[in-house]
Amino acid sequence: MNRNSPIGVIDSGVGGLTVLRSLQKEFPHEHFIYIGDTARTPYGTRSREEITAMVKEIVDYLASKDIKQLVVACNTITVLGTETVRNNHMFHVIGMSKGAKLAQAVTKNKRIGVFATDFTVGTRAHQKAIQAIDPTAQVFSQGCTKFVPLIEGEKFGSPELTAAINEYSDILKQNKVDTVLLSCTHYPFVKAEVEEAFGPEVTVIDPADATVLDALEDLEETNLLCTSGTGHCQVCFTADVDRAKRLAGRMLNMENCDFQEINLQNK
Repeated sequence: MNRNSPIGVIDSGVGGLTVLRSLQKEFPHEHFIYIGDTARTPYGTRSREEITAMVKEIVDYLASKDIKQLVVACNTITVLGTETVRNNHMFHVIGMSKGAKLAQAVTKNKRIGVFATDFTVGTRAHQKAIQAIDPTAQVFSQGCTKFVPLIEGEKFGSPELTAAINEYSDILKQNKVDTVLLSCTHYPFVKAEVEEAFGPEVTVIDPADATVLDALEDLEETNLLCTSGTGHCQVCFTADVDRAKRLAGRMLNMENCDFQEINLQNK
């Protein structure tokens, strides 16, 4: 590994593009290889065993490309644990920030909502992280099964998406939350719509920026931060590249990106 080696970024589909956007802004000199497993999305409804096996294929692929760091731009994958994801490779793994500190800094009534996949909700990872900081905080987690298929299906502005957002936000409104974490990287695609559904009295938080700061700290500590040259993104998907590219156009600086479809078995 050296400073000019690429940084790997992984997700179950297009959601991680929201994190890649933040990484592009923070690290203009870095090269990135992004893999979105669009052939098998969503991950959030699968078993831990299935997710672990699929992530191993992605990580092994990136290891063959000599990455210097792996950013897991997916909350569902993150909760598997850093060592499970790393799978004995040498690079460091940066998981998605749970946003616990961000939420604690914002909430006034200590009633915090979490939008996440069913898998992430089931681990209670965000609740544990928030209550580790403040045991008196109350955390209300809501599985949002409908979001990822609607976002991956480009249903922006559709009645179906509006109905899903209202359904899930109404549940958290009943619990009188004043802060909501978007704990799936797909969800920032519809952050404005979620904010509208909750109204100005609720703060909606995207933890991506905290994740990027974690990546920066790690690169500085390992002396692997690239500080010169023009960065580039190789954006890879396992299916439906044209659709994924349209979604990427909502998030990325497309001038510095190349897109391709890959087969994870062919390294």
